[in-house]
Amino acid sequence: MTTGEGTSTEGVGLPNSIAVLWELRNREQRTARTGLSVERIVTAAIESADADGLAGLSMSRVAKSLDFGTMSLYRHVSSKDELRQLMLDMAYGTPPRIDTADGDWRAGLEQWARAFQDVFHRHPWMLQISVSGPPLEPGQLSWLECGLRTLGGTTLRPDDKLSVMMLMIGYVRNNVQMSLGVTQDFSEADLMANYGRALAKYADSASFPALAELLEAGAFDEPEDDFTFGLQRVLDGIEVLVRIRNGEKPLT
Repeated sequence: MTTGEGTSTEGVGLPNSIAVLWELRNREQRTARTGLSVERIVTAAIESADADGLAGLSMSRVAKSLDFGTMSLYRHVSSKDELRQLMLDMAYGTPPRIDTADGDWRAGLEQWARAFQDVFHRHPWMLQISVSGPPLEPGQLSWLECGLRTLGGTTLRPDDKLSVMMLMIGYVRNNVQMSLGVTQDFSEADLMANYGRALAKYADSASFPALAELLEAGAFDEPEDDFTFGLQRVLDGIEVLVRIRNGEKPLT
């Protein structure tokens, strides 16, 4: 999640895209219009980035897809940078409805994480927009709110809950960022199998005994789901904190 860059709103020092996003959210009617609007511009820009990546995005290309002149867009969006920030927030979409038993924060956070992961798989270009601080945009705040609510039944302190969600956001984002380059060309299993064969050829057991142990055990032949493994370890750590806040001893 990110706060955008660009022209600051008067007197507050915030990007203009923040004000635009909240204005859009507070409108009672957000139906499609025949004329040009911020919503139509951002939707078209997202479609362009989904199809051809962020590098291919341009104001002229978006304008052409909407059958308008390029300068017409600048009456609604001040710059390409502002457009990217508007795209980012809209692309997050609506957070999931968490369906778990009361108090099952762990299952709730897992549902949240997998839904958050899906967002980046649908729109890989989102990861090319750098994170510059905690979210202020309405769409991104709705995801943060959703995650925080899953922790509502715990005894975690408010600052604990915020730290947990920043950890979850960072884990999902970083994991997807590393994996997307792999999945675009071939599966992670194929990558690891090829990697294992290369290691067997170049990494001799005398110099790399720990790697040799993994090769002998076939660790690269059938790799575990990396996202699930890492997510469970993150949740394990959060569970230790929950038990501490409950005055319990962590499980050993």
